[in-house]
Amino acid sequence: MSDYNAFNERLIADLRANSGKATSGPFLGRPVLILTTTGAKSGIKRETPVVYTRDGDRWVVIASKGGAPTHPSWYHNLVANPTVTVEVDGERFEARARVTEGDEHDRLYAAMAAKMPAFADYQLKTTRKIPAIVLERAANIAA
Repeated sequence: MSDYNAFNERLIADLRANSGKATSGPFLGRPVLILTTTGAKSGIKRETPVVYTRDGDRWVVIASKGGAPTHPSWYHNLVANPTVTVEVDGERFEARARVTEGDEHDRLYAAMAAKMPAFADYQLKTTRKIPAIVLERAANIAA
C-alpha cells in the first residue's frame, strides 16, 4: 500500500471514529468529508477524504490534486458515475455530484480559496482549470 493510501485510510478511520472530525494531522480543524465514488473503469467503490465548503444546503469539493497537471481519480469517477455517497459530520447519505461551470464555478472556487488559501496557489501551479463540484443530497433533488 502506498503512503498516500495508508494516510487516507488512517484519516478515514479517524473521521469515522470522531463524528467526521479529524483529531490530528494536516486536516485537524478543517472540514473534511468522505466521498465514495464508483470507479469509472473498474466499477469498484473508492473512498476519498476531501476538504469541503458549504453553499447553502450543498457541499462543495475541489478537484485540485494539489495543483497537479491531471485531475484526481475520484473526479473521473464522479463524472462517469455522479451518484456518490457522502459521509460528513457523522452522517452518511447518497448525493448527486455535478461539475460546475462559468460564474458558479468561479464563485465557489473563490469561496474555497478564501477559506483555504492553498487552493488559490493550486490554480497557479497548473494550466488546467481546477473543477469545483457540488454535492447535493439525493433527497433534496427534485425528480
